[in-house]
Order: sequence, then structure tokens, then C-alpha cells
Amino acid sequence: MGTSLTPDFWRLFAVLLVIFAAVTVVMSALLDALIVRMLRHRRSTGHRSATADRFERPLAHH
Repeated sequence: MGTSLTPDFWRLFAVLLVIFAAVTVVMSALLDALIVRMLRHRRSTGHRSATADRFERPLAHH
């Protein structure tokens, strides 16, 4: 038994598609802003990553 896709289905599909696309764009922008803010905060407070500490050369004492 086949079913046909009605105009109501396509209307609802289009509305949901636009809503989910908008939510995706907004969430992406929010997460991007949050990550940039965290990185700027880390840089301004002088925190360094553990990997950078591990690979730095020790200073020679004279």
C-alpha cells in the first residue's frame, strides 16, 4: 500500500528544516564565541598548556 506525500507534509517538512537549520547556525555561533572567549581568557591570564611546558628547554644557569 503506497502513500502519497501531501502538501501538508511538505509544508511541515520545510518549516522543520528551516527551524533546525537556524538552530544549528545559532548553536554553532554560540559555541564558537564560547571557545574564542575561553582561549582569549587563557591567553590573558598566562595559563600555558601542559604540552608546551613539557617540550620547553630548561634555562641554562650561569
